[in-house]
Amino acid sequence: MPFDRLPHNSILCVVGARPNFVKIAPIISVLRQTPVVIPPCLIHTGQHYDVEMNNAFFGELGIPEPEVNLEVGSASHAVQTAQIMRRFEPVVEATDPRAVLVVGDVNSTIACALVAAKRGVPVVHVEAGLRSFDRGMPEEINRVLTDQISDLLFTTERSARDNLLREGIDDGRIHFVGNVMIDTLLGNLERAKPARETLERLTATAGRADVEQYAVLTLHRPSNVDRPETLRALVRTFVRISERAPIVFPVHPRTARALEAAGMWEPLRKAPGILTSPPLSYLEMLGLMAKAKLVLTDSGGIQEETTALGVPCLTLRHNTERPVTVEEGTNTVVGTDPRRMLATTEEIFATGGKAGRVPALWDGKAAQRIRTALERHLGDTGTGP
Repeated sequence: MPFDRLPHNSILCVVGARPNFVKIAPIISVLRQTPVVIPPCLIHTGQHYDVEMNNAFFGELGIPEPEVNLEVGSASHAVQTAQIMRRFEPVVEATDPRAVLVVGDVNSTIACALVAAKRGVPVVHVEAGLRSFDRGMPEEINRVLTDQISDLLFTTERSARDNLLREGIDDGRIHFVGNVMIDTLLGNLERAKPARETLERLTATAGRADVEQYAVLTLHRPSNVDRPETLRALVRTFVRISERAPIVFPVHPRTARALEAAGMWEPLRKAPGILTSPPLSYLEMLGLMAKAKLVLTDSGGIQEETTALGVPCLTLRHNTERPVTVEEGTNTVVGTDPRRMLATTEEIFATGGKAGRVPALWDGKAAQRIRTALERHLGDTGTGP
């Protein structure tokens, strides 16, 4: 679609990576509900460009086809951010939007927020104020900078407001609305693919026996996969944990390349207790996590999803930007120390792990609260707050 045929006076909703899809789905849904006060226009930057996986997520989550796909693709952080900005600016110029809404902390988030801010278009940040206090994480830089140039900041947990106030953000711009990822989870839990079906497919492919109790593993952070010595130690620990219970490991393509380079891909695949697979769809992963004995991950979103599901989670990082999952939920930050990982895993199998509770406003209604706030701030005048 030529940019001059895109809808004007809308709110441009930006996605770029698969975690964004999970966050944007309920927002697009509620903004499209009658009466439509602020029509949404979905822009996909193409930061994650696996067409098959993108289509699977969009189809499963009921997300409409994007009005624009900028088709940026993979590159270094600097090049990718610059390309997104260069391709997104003509969209903003052509559509004269009421606001640009960005979610999460990926390169698409900061790139599109910067374009909007420099053109005087209000920026709306969903999932604002989360902090790991680790400036070595590219996502942390994206979070801090996006919040500084945002006009409306929607938070998922109470600690986020304290972070924003410390950084000089005006309290009137901050709105505690809850977690849109949990909107998506609760809205799709009954539709999740039964874990047994996914396990039967994976075990049949691997030629292994059926699985009863199992763990789920995801791994993709540069701090874990880009350092061969760290990755090798992690794989050896996963193999030891798999002797206690099988591990289902959907392998991110970037992680697969790192495993190959570190000489650990074949040892991992040959481990009897580890079931590797390509990335799974959202509904497959949701079904697996819901019935897992525990989940091991370095993903931020999965920390939240396991807390909502009441499933013990071990975060394979030295910090988390989602402290509520530790303080109230089922998450334990274990870093990459093999002894701690093994001891905590054994404790979970012995005692069931942390019970936890669902944090405030993780009730499936966050997107509706976002719509209400957007209508209040943007609906009458078409201008920013």
